[in-house]
Amino acid sequence: MSGPSRRTLARRLESLSDFAEPSASLEQYLTPPEIAAHLCHLAGLQGDLERQVVDLGTGTAMLAVGAALAGADRVLGIDVDADALALARENAGRVGVADRLDWLRGDATRAPLVPGAATVVSNPPFGAQRGNRHADRAFLQAARTVGTVSYTIHNEGSQSFVESFAADAGGTVTHAFRTEFPIERRFDFHTEDETTLEAELFRVEWD
Repeated sequence: MSGPSRRTLARRLESLSDFAEPSASLEQYLTPPEIAAHLCHLAGLQGDLERQVVDLGTGTAMLAVGAALAGADRVLGIDVDADALALARENAGRVGVADRLDWLRGDATRAPLVPGAATVVSNPPFGAQRGNRHADRAFLQAARTVGTVSYTIHNEGSQSFVESFAADAGGTVTHAFRTEFPIERRFDFHTEDETTLEAELFRVEWD
């Protein structure tokens, strides 16, 4: 599938709005447009946008919108937060892809979808907040259930965990790369105006 360049994708995604009142407990951070563009461009090159795309924990819809801009015709964004879904709809309309996206409010880790029929994209919680430890494990399990292939973003140092999880679940990590995840100050416990996390992105093919 041919589609826009990574640079073009990133530029269009820069127009999306961030959370007005982000939730710390849900670890609501804006997925950087550059990372979203890289992920969605790769998905297009791999032919993974030719099937239904499901964004687990869509938030601002950065990945869902990115997938649509990259060529996906059918994208479903799932989030437990009604305010996030309202923002997601607004963002999809802003860049003219609202007709390709559907929305579902609910727990992204328990999505009532047809097993193994989709391409999953997700930027799950990194597990930085108390009570969220290993939150990305539940998202990977959901991705394994729903997806033929998945693209997920994780905290630095997650490669051995993701590879082990995938192997135990009959999957294979086909692509893995590191990327920087800049975060602007948004919560009271943040002590710097901006910090940069090291993150890792994985493509997994599931049996």
